[in-house]
Amino acid sequence: MTVEASVTLPGETSSRVALTDSAVELLEKLWLIHGPLMFHQSGGCCDGSSPMCYPAGEFITAEADVLLGVLDISTAAHDRADLRSGPDEGPGAGIVAGDGPRPIEFWMSREQFEYWRHTHLTVDVVPGRGSGFSVEAPEGKRFLIRSRLMDQP
Repeated sequence: MTVEASVTLPGETSSRVALTDSAVELLEKLWLIHGPLMFHQSGGCCDGSSPMCYPAGEFITAEADVLLGVLDISTAAHDRADLRSGPDEGPGAGIVAGDGPRPIEFWMSREQFEYWRHTHLTVDVVPGRGSGFSVEAPEGKRFLIRSRLMDQP
């Protein structure tokens, strides 16, 4: 089961972003630790080509960024029996798996979007070290993008 993002760009009818099951599983865990989350993908070298996951609002977006979609992991979290509740303290305190909507915005720098405008992005997870600024880094995993051309109308 993949989770497809809502359509947010004017005039478009197809989702641009999805999550693999592995990405959903890791995001559920991170949500319980950090509370609401967001993604941002910038251009550039090093980790700039990987999606970065932050607590919602910790990365400030502006006119130089494009909201590609909003992913909701609440349905997937509700179906999982192994993630019942968050920690007793911190941003995820008191959160229960499947307890209300869990929207995750996916942003991309406008400059990067010009190169990727014809692609559908799927966020996946692989073993490895994520960027020090992305919340999955301590988990020994990192998010990455798998891309394909958008379906033609």
